Amino acid sequence: MATFATPDQLLVIIDPVARRADGESVRIAKDVLSAGAASTKVCLPDGPEEFARVLARRGSRRPVVVGDDRALLRTVGLLHRQRELAGCLLSVVPVGGTLGVAHALGVPTGAVAAARAALDGSERRLDLLVDDSDGVVLGALRIPPATPAPQEERAEEATGGGPLAEAAAARPWLRTYQSLVRTLAPSRPSRGLASALSPPGPARLRIEVDGVTLIDLDQPVEAVSVTPGPAGTALVEVRPLSMGAEAPPLTALGRTVTVSGADFRYRADAQVAGPVRRRTWTVREGALGLMLPGR
Repeated sequence: MATFATPDQLLVIIDPVARRADGESVRIAKDVLSAGAASTKVCLPDGPEEFARVLARRGSRRPVVVGDDRALLRTVGLLHRQRELAGCLLSVVPVGGTLGVAHALGVPTGAVAAARAALDGSERRLDLLVDDSDGVVLGALRIPPATPAPQEERAEEATGGGPLAEAAAARPWLRTYQSLVRTLAPSRPSRGLASALSPPGPARLRIEVDGVTLIDLDQPVEAVSVTPGPAGTALVEVRPLSMGAEAPPLTALGRTVTVSGADFRYRADAQVAGPVRRRTWTVREGALGLMLPGR
């Protein structure tokens, strides 16, 4: 059952990428949260290590993360690995270039509306996918990894996204180095040419849902997706290479999904992982408590 929140003690963690990407939205969110809560402590971590320390020392304060999907995923992953996710009510104000995961979960798009939801919304318990390496998935899982949307790629370039983004936030000289490398490096091929040079070919994978084989290694697959299903389950869709483009995919609902076979990469929410030869994801029903607008 959802519980209605009242203004209380908040720990507002403002991600460095959000500060660079949209300082005005960050300021608005901070002002709304500070005006509406009984007590607000604002933290400006410079990188992932400091971000983790701030979150671990939150005490009785309720965390509000101001940042993009990566900041949200980092927070949920840290709380899960610390085995503190079940007892933590989380809020997020989406600011940055990659916000699809937060919005898909029901978080408002505007800074004011998201901050008001953090103050006056209601707790919703959402399912998570947890893999056998302690990784978490909030939304969609795809094999092979979907290429980033054009606006996501542009946002990463504008904010210095990618593997070095957070390190660069803590080391200004690294951002200068990255800019120099981008200046000297040859321009990248267009998206169409890049896709033609390295198309994601079919894979031979065994997909098992709750221990039952949905497709085996003898049938190459073009695409696999795992998305949230009815409470406590995941919806698995597999498109074999032998099926025409108009044919419906193979589907199954279950609590555990195991993928094995040739080395494969996968896109979990906003992040690409792998290669691995075997990975099992398990649905954790109601594992994430998130503040969302009241119904």
